[in-house]
This record gives sequence, C-alpha cells and structure tokens, in this order.
Amino acid sequence: MGYSIKHKMLILQKVLPPNNRAVHEVSKESGISVQTIYKWMQQVKDDSLEPGAPEEQIPKFKSELEKFSLLIESKAIPKENKGEWLRKNGLHSEHLTLWEQELAKKMADNTDIKRVQQENKNLKSELKKAQKEKDQLEKALAEMSALYALKKKADAIWGDNEGD
Repeated sequence: MGYSIKHKMLILQKVLPPNNRAVHEVSKESGISVQTIYKWMQQVKDDSLEPGAPEEQIPKFKSELEKFSLLIESKAIPKENKGEWLRKNGLHSEHLTLWEQELAKKMADNTDIKRVQQENKNLKSELKKAQKEKDQLEKALAEMSALYALKKKADAIWGDNEGD
C-alpha cells in the first residue's frame, strides 16, 4: 500500500526532532511497521523520499462528499463500462457497496436525531405547561391558606358564627 508524502511526513514528524518519540511507539500507534518508518527516515537523510499514492487515490481518504458524488456517478454508468470506470477511479465494487451502507446508516442516524429533537421539543413544551400549572396551584394554595388564617383570626375575634 502506498502512503502519501503528507502521511509519511506526519509519521516522521513524530519520530524526528523536536518530538523524538520512539519508533516502536509510533509504529504501534500508527500501524506502520518499524522497518517502514526506518526506511522513510533513511530516505529523508538521503533526500530520496518519494511520494506514494496520492491521498485522493486511496478510497479510505476520500471525503463524504467525494464518496457521495462517486456513488451517484456510478449509478449512471452502464454495467458493461462499470469495470473500466472503477479502475479509472481506483475503486473496487466493494467500496461502492460499503459507501452505500455508510450513507444509509448516516441517513437513518439523521432521522433518529430529528425524531429525538422533536421529542425533546415536545417534552420541553410539556414541562413548561406543567410548570405553569404548578405555579397556578401554588398561588391558589397560598390564597387558600391566607383565607383560612384570616377566617381563624376572625372567628377568634368575633366568635364562631356557625351556631347562629
């Protein structure tokens, strides 16, 4: 697998000064073999570091928009020309299948997000309504307790009128 010059330089930045991290550590972290990193370091010394495959050519480095565009473009290609189109774009038919699945999952996730957002909005309005109702009940309770306290005082002063 060819790595882009940009990717190689990012890995080399970790092992060369000023970072000076251990090659084994960077190898473990990046999944690139120790020998490959040492080879790149030697190429930097010899000034012979050659770019690998450009990032645009490696399907895993394609942006979401590029993947979507390629999917749409692939649908317009007749079956007999599909193989040539795939080779021209550096793809396999599996990439298209995988990207379709990723797109379907993202769309499902977006639908779920919209549903959750709508539920959240509904719950907020219900909470607001319940808070308003609670405030009204508290006011009514305060008014009733004030009236009850006044009635007790009036009964204490003038006596109980229930017997009349």
